Amino acid sequence: MSIATSIPHVIDRATCTALDAADPLAGHRDLFDLPEGVVYLDGNSLGALPKATAAHVQRVIADEWGTGLIRSWNDAGWFDKPRVLGDRIAPLIGAAAGEVVLGDSTSASLFQVAVAAARLRQGRNVVVSERGNFPTDLYVLESVQELLGDTGRPFERRLIADDGPSLDDVLGDDVAVVVLTHVNYRTGRMYDMDAVTRRVHEAGAIMVWDLCHSVGAVPVDLNGAGADFAIGCTYKYLNGGPGSPSFIWVAGRHQSAARPGVTAWHGHAKPFDFDVAYAPADGVTRFRVGTPQLLSVAALEASLDIWSGVDLEQLREKSLRLTELFISLVDSRLARWGIEVVTPRQSAARGSQVSLRAGEADGYAVVQALIERGVIGDFRAPDLMRFGFTPLYVSHADVWDAVDVLADILETEVWREPRFARRGAVT
Repeated sequence: MSIATSIPHVIDRATCTALDAADPLAGHRDLFDLPEGVVYLDGNSLGALPKATAAHVQRVIADEWGTGLIRSWNDAGWFDKPRVLGDRIAPLIGAAAGEVVLGDSTSASLFQVAVAAARLRQGRNVVVSERGNFPTDLYVLESVQELLGDTGRPFERRLIADDGPSLDDVLGDDVAVVVLTHVNYRTGRMYDMDAVTRRVHEAGAIMVWDLCHSVGAVPVDLNGAGADFAIGCTYKYLNGGPGSPSFIWVAGRHQSAARPGVTAWHGHAKPFDFDVAYAPADGVTRFRVGTPQLLSVAALEASLDIWSGVDLEQLREKSLRLTELFISLVDSRLARWGIEVVTPRQSAARGSQVSLRAGEADGYAVVQALIERGVIGDFRAPDLMRFGFTPLYVSHADVWDAVDVLADILETEVWREPRFARRGAVT
């Protein structure tokens, strides 16, 4: 049975609670500390708090830091945590052991891998990305251009877009690297990773994937796709908490030749020899920079404990059920207000979020009114209302309730009240 046909034609709240009763992942909701009376549909920006996180972080603070002090770098394995937790993330992205390491921020990690990727294609001077990419990715690539370009042959950036140019339009024998986000942060549109990677390789370029809106939401198979590098964050669907570290994936075939953008102490082959000359560590470890943020690492470690019992195919099936249900309810209940579904309706092209345009309503004001009523989504300028569906803790009844509140807000036009108007920066 396809995901689409698994959603009944006639939907009411009782139908949604029945779907929850039959959900094999329903028990995972109890592992999260979700506020009473809140429907949380913003896990694509910041994941919910796992119940085990606070106690685990407190143990690291009190025992490992408080009692163990500096001995915990060895006794508690602090120094190796980026590699150890990288191996725990690996199965979620189709990576092998020894191919993933924790990084710093996603921006810093992207700089690391983009420079390394470009250096593997000496003689080429173009990096390709997407105009609709998250802006920090584009800003980082500007830095890569400045670093790798020279006065005789500046490093060029080409941007593809849904309305053109296409990837085929910009690929050529001068392209060194292509950097794309697997699931678009604004629309939820998902690339066919296999097909895009294959096309990039046919042009002789290196493929870098940003997995920030994929990992923990949709199955990813980097090695199966033959990709080269990837980065991602851990504070969205992995629920590692605000500021939790990024991760870096480097295909095994590139690890011995890759030289990251920043070569630093924790990426040295023998860091405690304190040599004045840099010598790269073996494997993906050379992409480490400085001291890991160990309290954030501890929070991530607690959240990763949840994933050992998660079937990723069941995760994807539920994600598609939730998003399909939301789209169906929007179509049936909100069409008269001109609400437009922006996210692809084809399941293979959709991540785990749905973005809407609010018709004649002010999307920002509508989202603020929703938040006041306990339904938390978010807004992305200029006109998109985003709703993320984290399969581990969002229920089918949550979807019904969210649309029910949204319909009431549109019906009563409460969003027009001055307290919901935009003030200053839009978050």
